Amino acid sequence: MKHQLYRKQQLHCDIQTAWDFFSSPMNLSKITPDDMGFTVLSDFRKEPIYEGMIIDYTVSPILGIPLKWRTRITQVDSLKSFTDLQEKGPYKYWNHFHEFIPNADGVLMKDTVDYELPWGMLGAIAHQTFVRNKLESIFDFRYRVLEQKFKI
Repeated sequence: MKHQLYRKQQLHCDIQTAWDFFSSPMNLSKITPDDMGFTVLSDFRKEPIYEGMIIDYTVSPILGIPLKWRTRITQVDSLKSFTDLQEKGPYKYWNHFHEFIPNADGVLMKDTVDYELPWGMLGAIAHQTFVRNKLESIFDFRYRVLEQKFKI
């Protein structure tokens, strides 16, 4: 069963600042809770995001057990949007569309994550029991961090 997580947030900065921050994989660990053990393994310190870019991470979402996660950037529209698709990781399917819309107050950022868990009925139970709540808490954390980073 496919699920969707949708969030939007007003950032008080210009589009270039927002794009530079979010399109750098090196900033992901800054907006992920410490208890996730999120580490970017790839080294893209100065390389701009591009279609086909592969990013490797480790993440420990359950009981501190590290999992390898690999995403591929499947779409980039500079200063507007990009999409990362899980190639290897804990989900059966994970597609995260990031959108940036300039407005009078700065930039409206939208996240749309389409995802599916493996294991059929067990995955559905896991989603109801803890996965959905865990994803919500990760994006709540991200919201709070970004409110501080891009405050007026």
